[in-house]
Amino acid sequence: MRAIVNNTVLSNLAHVRRPDLLRKVFGKQVAVTRAVLDELAMGERWRRLPICDWSWLTVIELFDKERAHAEQLNETVALGEATCLAVAQARGLIFLTDDRDARRLAQILRIPISGTLGILQSLVDDDYFDLEAADALLVEMIRKGYRSPTKSLKQLDR
Repeated sequence: MRAIVNNTVLSNLAHVRRPDLLRKVFGKQVAVTRAVLDELAMGERWRRLPICDWSWLTVIELFDKERAHAEQLNETVALGEATCLAVAQARGLIFLTDDRDARRLAQILRIPISGTLGILQSLVDDDYFDLEAADALLVEMIRKGYRSPTKSLKQLDR
């Protein structure tokens, strides 16, 4: 595995019906925890998210030590983020999240982070999209509720 992803990133990609973009960047080397899948399923059941095929994601079961660490982290962040942080730290994975509190905690724990903007930028860098196409997707995600710190990838510090 290279990365573990939480529901914020999955939701942004679901809103534009492009779960394939995560796979384009990370291949099959991206994982989720059961807690993240439960959050995603709840969003789908409540019709807050379109149903997408995420069956290709690897579901990671936490080891006892990771579970104990996640319980501690859950005092600060939600369960999905806590489980991802615990696994990312223990297994040396990149943590994909757009949750501000989870990103701050990841920095404290020295866990490498990225998120929706990083995925879009990687797709531009790899010539999968041009900047205008990536920005169009970003605008659509924002329209659907993504609280992006920028309205264009052009504004990112590179």
